[in-house]
Amino acid sequence: MESIAWYLIIGLLLVAMALGGSVLKRLPLSTSLLYLGVGFALGRLGLGHLDALKHAALLERVTEVAVIISLFSAGLKLRLPVKDREWRIALRLALGAMVLTVALVALVGMGALGLPLGAALLLGAILSPTDPVLASEVQVSHALDRDRLRFGLTGEAGLNDGTAFPFVMLGLGLLGLHEVGPGLWRWVVLDVLWAAAMGLIVGVVLGDRVGRLVLYLRKHHQEAVGLDELLALGLIALSYGAALLARGYGFLAVFAAGLALRRIERKHTGSRPPHEVEEAARAADKLEAATNPRHAHAYMANAVLGFNEALERIAEVAVVVGLGLLLATTPFPPEVLWLAPLLFFVLRPLSVALSLVGSRADHHQRVLMAWFGVRGIGSLYYLFYAMGHGLGAGLAMRLESLVLWVVAASIVVHGISVTPLMMRYEGRARRRREATA
Repeated sequence: MESIAWYLIIGLLLVAMALGGSVLKRLPLSTSLLYLGVGFALGRLGLGHLDALKHAALLERVTEVAVIISLFSAGLKLRLPVKDREWRIALRLALGAMVLTVALVALVGMGALGLPLGAALLLGAILSPTDPVLASEVQVSHALDRDRLRFGLTGEAGLNDGTAFPFVMLGLGLLGLHEVGPGLWRWVVLDVLWAAAMGLIVGVVLGDRVGRLVLYLRKHHQEAVGLDELLALGLIALSYGAALLARGYGFLAVFAAGLALRRIERKHTGSRPPHEVEEAARAADKLEAATNPRHAHAYMANAVLGFNEALERIAEVAVVVGLGLLLATTPFPPEVLWLAPLLFFVLRPLSVALSLVGSRADHHQRVLMAWFGVRGIGSLYYLFYAMGHGLGAGLAMRLESLVLWVVAASIVVHGISVTPLMMRYEGRARRRREATA
């Protein structure tokens, strides 16, 4: 009977979200907040049970898939050339703000939580990356969105899930669970330099080569048409697996593969306005659009992105409902009452403010970038990754309770604030455009 109840509940939830999605966009609620509430209620009613220690390997795989799907989508949405100045803000956030957040959370972990250095650093690395899945409301909505706030937050979320990995490995190394080498040389050479470089290289090369091959077959031979869903899944799996095989970071690889696929479309658009190309690709017959040299690039990018965004929403449902189930049986640690506000209102804003000194972002954009450091599925993945790599039961349970409840707090406070804040921001931007028109 329990499995039947799950079919009914998930079915009703998905249908309700599909029917009421447009209404939710106008309310101060995020879809993630509703999924979290459903999962928590199911857990409290005894209709589902998850044990993070017992099911760490399964939870790691599920969150891993959710993150890589979202990172590929993020890469496909970012259409500006890498040399464009707007990328500087994303890099400052993904590197500067993230490293500062790791260090500050680690200091709090040692000084206020009594954690050893390795565990404190691990906690900082788990809580430092912003989320590419749950922060969709503040990320670019389509490939033509050039808004500085949205672009910066999307680029940050796409990059820092990979750039946080070295600090996870360092934390595990200081706990004796990963080899870092004398003087940390192995960590610096392999976990920082080599892994990051190989992840980016593998993703760019595979995204570019696979995309060009598909387009060549379509334009010159009218082959490889259709099944763009398989192209999306195949490229994600291929780039992720190849990066891991080369001892690189797979998260960076799938993000870079998405960027490379979008770069092909942008390069072949030429001097034509990109929205005209995309509209032509959508309006034309599918076979014609997929094989026409003028439309094929935009058609492929649109088709892959559309399917990937649908997968992303399904993954969000599965992971956030699962988080609710975990919370239903995870004791609430009193430290979260001050740790979550400290992270959201002090550590993240301080890190962003320091990293954006001298940037082109205006004051309002900096404030919103500081606030919308949504913690979510990326943090859950790193938690389960660490739990599956030898953390002792006592430390694992303590980190589990802290991370799960901080992520839940982020879903609640950011989910409630995202709609009014973004409506206000977009209203200001619209008035500014009208005043200069």
